[in-house]
Amino acid sequence: MSSTRPSLIRSIRDINILGKTVFMRVDFNVPLTEPDSEGHRKVADDNRIREALPTIQLAIEKGAKIILASHLGRPDGQRKPEYSMEPVALHLAELLGKEVTLADDCIGEGIELMAQSLKNGQVMLLENLRFQAGEETNDLDFSRSLSRIAQVYINDAFGTAHRKHASTYGVAALVQEKGMGLLIEKELKFLDPLLANPARPFYAVLGGSKVTDKIKTVDSLLQRVDGLLIGGAMAHAFWAAQGDTIPEGAKLPKQADIDAARGIMRDAKKREIPLLVPADTNKGFDIGPKTVQKFSEMLAAAKTIFWNGPLGWFEKPEYAVGTFEVAQAVASGTAIKVIGGGDTVSAIKQSGYAEKFDHLSTGGGAVLEYLEGNGLPGIEILKISARQYKILTQALEPQDT
Repeated sequence: MSSTRPSLIRSIRDINILGKTVFMRVDFNVPLTEPDSEGHRKVADDNRIREALPTIQLAIEKGAKIILASHLGRPDGQRKPEYSMEPVALHLAELLGKEVTLADDCIGEGIELMAQSLKNGQVMLLENLRFQAGEETNDLDFSRSLSRIAQVYINDAFGTAHRKHASTYGVAALVQEKGMGLLIEKELKFLDPLLANPARPFYAVLGGSKVTDKIKTVDSLLQRVDGLLIGGAMAHAFWAAQGDTIPEGAKLPKQADIDAARGIMRDAKKREIPLLVPADTNKGFDIGPKTVQKFSEMLAAAKTIFWNGPLGWFEKPEYAVGTFEVAQAVASGTAIKVIGGGDTVSAIKQSGYAEKFDHLSTGGGAVLEYLEGNGLPGIEILKISARQYKILTQALEPQDT
């Protein structure tokens, strides 16, 4: 599978960062444990940290002075101790096997002095970006303060690339030398072909709850897919649109979701695209065996599959059967398999078949917005022209040989 990266965005691979201060936006928005008897918290799930390790390690090997930046939780522009990056810094240091300096803030003269004192290969993690209100408002002064400590900007936080925040957009606009990390590079490698030239047949599996949350993505996918399979609670809106009975106790869809489902059905029929909706159910909380079989039969012929949203309430074992059995069927096929969304990734991992999937995306909302086909602010700001790219890479060639 080829990537469109070389003509559009520089990778950290392409940039000479030896001795340079690199501001690297990562996604360390990880769950933390409850505080222990001494008030300390630990990282409860380090998947997002591990996903960033290849880029961080490459920057270390290339002799950069590395400044990592992330948000954690929703402190709403206030300094709240429970959202401190301290547990992340300690965990990252263990994973890297080297010291990670935790700054006590993310801007200010003290932080600039700390940045200037970094030596090649050293790593500093800024305190929670969202302790500052200017992060989420993409405040120009805040962006300028962050950009002052950097010579190179690298974004490796795909999960936040759909946000036009200071650290994902404002800083990138101000720093001349910029690019993406290995994680975003990998994301685009698998997501770009879904928009441009997927191997066919190309089928999309959509679950979750609200149809309206995904309507723009569905509209985009209907222009590209050869079939659409609907599961999860969002299937209830399609049942209502068809006049089918929703099981007692199951979540009732809102009228907006029903209207959206009706529009999707109309569009799919117009385009002559097969649209599979569950034919049977386990109390409205999981797809039934007939639906599992129909889904599995259709997906067996696929060459490309994109899956977003569990097909049932998989957190409860009695309602995880449908999702896990379809995951098994997909895993046994030869299609390129791309999973998007945190809950979907969790479900696939719990199914035991994660290793059989080509790509488990780190983005939830970012994946859906990217597949709308209009780009993401945090990605678009990194793009340069093919001519610029050629000049820059030619200038680097002597250093790479």
